[in-house]
Amino acid sequence: MRFMVIVKANEDTEAGRLPSREELAAMGKFNEELVRAGVMLAGEGLHPSSRGVRITYSGDGRSVVDGPFTETKELIAGFWLIQARSMEEAVEWMKRAPFQEGQVEIRQVFEAEDFGEAFTPELREQEARLRAEVERRRS
Repeated sequence: MRFMVIVKANEDTEAGRLPSREELAAMGKFNEELVRAGVMLAGEGLHPSSRGVRITYSGDGRSVVDGPFTETKELIAGFWLIQARSMEEAVEWMKRAPFQEGQVEIRQVFEAEDFGEAFTPELREQEARLRAEVERRRS
């Protein structure tokens, strides 16, 4: 199973304060453990919301609002995409993250089988083709 680990923003991340050398080293060590264990698929930090936009969809209409966004508790400062056997395993890994404060949210990523019959063989083929193309472009 794949899980998205969402690192919640706080006042420091929204102010654009970068981690210290020590914090970066601790995170690097933790990421190495995740990679060596075959758990980490991706992970990145995000710039503050002041450098982002929100797009709202309403029928055919689209509206774009520039950041910053006021509800810090609803914002994301970074993420991991991990592979684990269960939610419990994902939780155990993230309990080891070198944070001194803050919050992460763990959510399971949908897999093809989660969509049932609506995910037709044609749609499965398209999905496989797109994933292969993304991987090819990344190489």
